[in-house]
Amino acid sequence: MANSPPLVQGSLYEQALIQMRDNVTSRRIRKGFEYLGTLETHFESCSPEHVGAGVLIGYLAQWVDIGFGRRDLVRELLHRFPPSCRQNLSVLDYVHLLMAEGLVLMSEEEYGRAADQFAVVLALQNDIQDKQVISIAHFWTGRCLRRQGRYEDALGYVAKARELALRLSYPKMAAVMRVLEGWIAFQEGKPEDAARILAEAESVLLETDDHLTRGNISSAYGRIARRLGNYDQALTRFAKAIDEYNQLDPHNRNLARSFVNIAFVKRMLAMQLREKLDRDAARSRKKHNMTTAPAAPKMRGREQLVRLRTEAFEHLGKANAIYARYHDHRGTGNVHITFGYLYLDDGELDRAAAEGAAAFQLGDEKKDSVLKARARILQCAVESTRFEEQIEEGTGEASSSQVACEFAREGLQLAKQTQNRRLIAKAQLALGLALCLDFTEDTEEAQSCCDQAAALLQPGSHDYVWRELQLLRRKLRGSGNINAALRDWSHGLVAGKSFQQVSDEFAAIVIPKVWRREGCKVARVAARLSISPKKVRRILRDQGLLSDSHAGDD
Repeated sequence: MANSPPLVQGSLYEQALIQMRDNVTSRRIRKGFEYLGTLETHFESCSPEHVGAGVLIGYLAQWVDIGFGRRDLVRELLHRFPPSCRQNLSVLDYVHLLMAEGLVLMSEEEYGRAADQFAVVLALQNDIQDKQVISIAHFWTGRCLRRQGRYEDALGYVAKARELALRLSYPKMAAVMRVLEGWIAFQEGKPEDAARILAEAESVLLETDDHLTRGNISSAYGRIARRLGNYDQALTRFAKAIDEYNQLDPHNRNLARSFVNIAFVKRMLAMQLREKLDRDAARSRKKHNMTTAPAAPKMRGREQLVRLRTEAFEHLGKANAIYARYHDHRGTGNVHITFGYLYLDDGELDRAAAEGAAAFQLGDEKKDSVLKARARILQCAVESTRFEEQIEEGTGEASSSQVACEFAREGLQLAKQTQNRRLIAKAQLALGLALCLDFTEDTEEAQSCCDQAAALLQPGSHDYVWRELQLLRRKLRGSGNINAALRDWSHGLVAGKSFQQVSDEFAAIVIPKVWRREGCKVARVAARLSISPKKVRRILRDQGLLSDSHAGDD
């Protein structure tokens, strides 16, 4: 670029550095990869004695970040520059080495340590003439903070990076940074703003072969569609992202992320289909005319359900294989979590619990609050299902409802260590629903969880999290009706009902709660309340808590 300052004038690497910088700022990706392939002798000669060698490694790191598959070379070259020799380097060589080390740390998911490296670079920015590296330092800092769930903090750094890139007349590099701004807007519950920002960036990058960033744009559009419940559109967007990533590298870890996204969408579609099939079956039973429902559409629906879930598992298998190449804890953890929800949907609770525990361990290894919070929310859901389906271990330890609350509380505590509003809302909902499993008269905490989650979620969203909010509201309304009835009775207000009617309603409230506290054993409830087991079973069956197959289960 004509307005760019010289990098290291007179350096052995001067021409190479100019080419590497200009190709990256102009997003000439294929040309940049081809040129890097000609620089083997330059890399071999890299040493602290050569002026510009540190800059060469820094620009190589930028290209590795774009997709050039030589992260191993960056590590190898950094080993030639131990701390003992760096005091004699130029400031420019030194900051580029710090950038390269930060890139390696980011690839190892050490985002806090990477951000510390970039902070040193930014502290030296007044001593650096070539401001391109300063723009990238701001950008990479923003990415580190985003990965930690610190969206508001990240946005400030990304905005500075973009503004500096524009002042340097690097509009295509600025467009790449704009994509991250769009992603943060999406995470903060502003899908319209996100779509507008992404469209602006896309219009600039369409004339480039930056398939990585273009794939990221399509992936972000897919997430917006998924958030709005437009699952078919989401699948189309994710498929386009995969096509873009494949043009860069069939093993790119962003490709794995798209496979996870598609698997999750297909799980959502499978859940919708299952709910429809269940509704249709219920209507048929209600009409007492099962033979009138055409068998062929039912069969096709079941086959489609199996196909969606089979494909979801296949997508996750592909993602897992790619993440394993990079030892990516966050990515692998998200695979475990999505597997866990698929198993949970099928009632395979032990396998779902194992996936949640594996995800939490991966998050713990990297001190990843986001991943650990997601894992705890899954584990809460598993324990909640155990309780609702009357699956208790009977060991005398804490009940599943208590364990679910413990997982949810820890998940909420972890989520609050981030600025991820949606993650915090999901944790609030998990805790609220867990508290509803075994209500006491005091429902204030569950109601508080519901109110706080509602304040964090955007009203335009109609995805699974929004449905969980509606479910919690329904449960709280039901509990409110129970509490209101108890208060009325205590004041002698029976609304014209006979004593027998009041007694039956009271039994319907109390018996299910005692049954749960007594390990879901009918005989224990009958003994505790001095009533007949027959009456206990009748009330439990009326509320759908005891099937005919369990009618004799004492």
